[in-house]
Amino acid sequence: YMFVQNMINAKKTSVFFIALSQVAIMAVWFSASAIAPSLKHEFSLTDDQLSLLTSAVQVGFVIGSLVSAILGLADRYDPRRIILISGGIASLANFAILFVPIDSFWMIILRFLTGICMAGVYPVGMKLAVSWVNKTGRYSDTGLLVAILVAALTLGSAAPHLFNAFGGIDWRFTIQLSSLAAIFGSFVILLVRIGPNIKQAPPLKPKAMMLAITIPSLRLANLGYLGHMWELYAMWAWLGLFLDTSFKLVYLDAEVASFYARLLSFAAIGLGGVIGCLIAGYYADRIGRTTVTISAMLVSGLCATVIGFFFGGAPYVIAIICIIWGISIIADSAQFSASITELAPPERVGTLLTMQTAMGFALTLIAIHIMPGIVEALGWNYAFMILAIGPFLGGIAMWCLRSNPEAIKLANGKK
Repeated sequence: YMFVQNMINAKKTSVFFIALSQVAIMAVWFSASAIAPSLKHEFSLTDDQLSLLTSAVQVGFVIGSLVSAILGLADRYDPRRIILISGGIASLANFAILFVPIDSFWMIILRFLTGICMAGVYPVGMKLAVSWVNKTGRYSDTGLLVAILVAALTLGSAAPHLFNAFGGIDWRFTIQLSSLAAIFGSFVILLVRIGPNIKQAPPLKPKAMMLAITIPSLRLANLGYLGHMWELYAMWAWLGLFLDTSFKLVYLDAEVASFYARLLSFAAIGLGGVIGCLIAGYYADRIGRTTVTISAMLVSGLCATVIGFFFGGAPYVIAIICIIWGISIIADSAQFSASITELAPPERVGTLLTMQTAMGFALTLIAIHIMPGIVEALGWNYAFMILAIGPFLGGIAMWCLRSNPEAIKLANGKK
């Protein structure tokens, strides 16, 4: 009895500190995107230059994830050490932004380095959390555990919007605070214990990453994830600027408009994401992964379609849509990763989780970069509609997975 009780306590403590570490480190991911309106005003940056601040991180993340997947780092080394080193370097790279010209090539290099480091934080932290999965009883808690990690990612990604709101017009405050948060999170991970479900490291086999597309069930789960990612990061990257521009058409005081836009960005991305992840994680373990993902993508795709019609309109209506969008757009995210942990060979879970995130973030580069051109051509009224394509196609992929014989492995048989 004491052994079981100690394991339960160790699990709760470890999952808490994993989530805390992720929240803190992920603050550097969107630190530059959160201050985009301020940078645009102070340095007269173009929308294309602003998009590079986000896409450079995405490129770095993709390359870092591919290298990690090829070398099997997440399956071969202590995940806590990987997170400690990655988070520490990311903190330094983010802080160095204060010492380089904002419109210089060095700025892009620093954001690129930050992205590489994030590949050693997010998917590795996910594997660490999955090591504590309870596989006994009627319900597996895989979906909920991964949802906690994605909620932490979301809250951490949204934190710079909150820092920016209360930091006034000085964007340097946001960079400083997010860097301090990341270094704090890097050391917090040392308080975590590794769970009992970690498998012995397999021999190095770079071809193992190809299982992500050669196994039909994994391929469908990854296609669903790609549809989700087409929408997610483009929304996160551009929602703040959309709200800032829209609210300035309504409020006479530009600073008041920007303050409300930053707060709503944090609420929609951060608080909405936490609510969506935890609720979806709880129910996905009980009613099925494909049921939750299809439902969430239907709602988020609808929000992407209609929000532009309210551009420049009543802020409270936009706020309601943004909160619903923020909840639904991330609600399904953890379930794609949870599906991989259940469908993949156990000894290759870390590699295939990393491969999934690499493919997804590669796709975000296209979505993020086409947004400025779409805004210029169609205006904010129709720009977000292009993102609805992703959840529509992703929903079809998850419907096909539901019919796949391997789907019986999902959530203890609850598809």
